[in-house]
Amino acid sequence: MPSASLDGLTHVPDGVPVSDAFKRTTHLAIGAHPDDLEIFAYHGIACCFEDADRWFGGVTVTDGAGCARGGPFASVSDRDMKEIRYREQISAADIGRYSFQCQFGYSSAEIGEAITYARLVSKLREIVESCRPEVIYLHNPADKHPTHLRVLTACIDAVRAISPENRPGAVWGCEVWRDLDWLRDSDKVILPTDAYPDLARGLIEVFASQIAGGKGYVDAVLGRRRANATFFASHEVDGIRSCCYAMDLGPLFGDDPMSIEALLKGHSDHFASDLVGAIRGAAGRGMIP
Repeated sequence: MPSASLDGLTHVPDGVPVSDAFKRTTHLAIGAHPDDLEIFAYHGIACCFEDADRWFGGVTVTDGAGCARGGPFASVSDRDMKEIRYREQISAADIGRYSFQCQFGYSSAEIGEAITYARLVSKLREIVESCRPEVIYLHNPADKHPTHLRVLTACIDAVRAISPENRPGAVWGCEVWRDLDWLRDSDKVILPTDAYPDLARGLIEVFASQIAGGKGYVDAVLGRRRANATFFASHEVDGIRSCCYAMDLGPLFGDDPMSIEALLKGHSDHFASDLVGAIRGAAGRGMIP
């Protein structure tokens, strides 16, 4: 059963007890900011939408108060922005019919402090152990946003602290602030996102503080998904109309767990090898002049 502190941080759209909302969760996503889940974990949201046997749960770690802002939100204070973004995330959970939405409300600076980071890892471990989901969606280790990476490392530490038999079957690192098109095709986890297109759009549009505030997230997110589907294979017709790419983070949790650095180096080495091999093949000789 989740602790009372988690109860107070958790919104359950259909009103069941928090413990029941955690237990029924099959697809769990943990993101840094309000709107991250809707950008990178839409595959999980759509898989669970209108399915009585599947439930999507979301965890948002920081309050997003430091976001860029403009237009009608240009003069909004950080304090007011926290409340606006909190409410937007609640609205997304209601629209997407999530099993639950937990918001910790940390600042980005706070999770850089050792004591708060340790508390964050403990909370994340408690949620994962309470949910025991089939899959977890996380930020990916090639993301260029430092807060995303800090949240990712906390998630990795939390999952590693769980006994192997209670860990999820799949852990995927997904796209936000750097796409994963550069991964070798055989290394990409392809997550179709073409179901419920109106829902996909609506879940981004609900974050008005970001869109009206100066970021074109609707077109950017939906466009990336469409581009992923079309540009995946040059000599095939589109098999799907929209998808996200993810990195399999499973090697970080095996009997002999790989380090994050080693996982990234392996993928970057594959990328470099593919680039050099392709140009050598195009040149028709073994060496590039």
